Amino acid sequence: QVQLVESGGGLVQAGGSLRLSCVASGRTFSIYRMGWFRQSPGKEREYVAAIRWSGSATYYANFVKGRSTISRDNPNNTMHLQMNSLKPEDTAVYYCALDPGTGWLHWGQGTQVTVSS
Repeated sequence: QVQLVESGGGLVQAGGSLRLSCVASGRTFSIYRMGWFRQSPGKEREYVAAIRWSGSATYYANFVKGRSTISRDNPNNTMHLQMNSLKPEDTAVYYCALDPGTGWLHWGQGTQVTVSS
C-alpha cells in the first residue's frame, strides 16, 4: 500500500553535489521515520541517514557526517538528502526506505549516483 519513488541521482565529479528526493504515496500508511540506504556492486546494503517524521531528530552514518543533510517535507510525504563533497566511493544505488514504526518495511527501486574522479 506504500510506493516510494526516488529521484535526483546522476553523474557528478568528485567534490560536487547532488540532492536526492523520495516521495511516499499510498492509500493508508503512517510514517515513523524515513531513511536512505545505498548499495554498490559486490557490497552489502549500508545505512546512510534517517529522519524522524515527528520532531527534528536526524541520524547519519559516520562516512557522511559533515557532508550530507537529510530533511523532510511532511505535508508532501517527501524526504531529501543533500550530498556535498561527493567522493568516488559514494558511487552506489541509493534506496529510499520507510519505517511505519515497526521497522524498514517499504523500499523504493533506487536511484543511481555516480561520482567520477
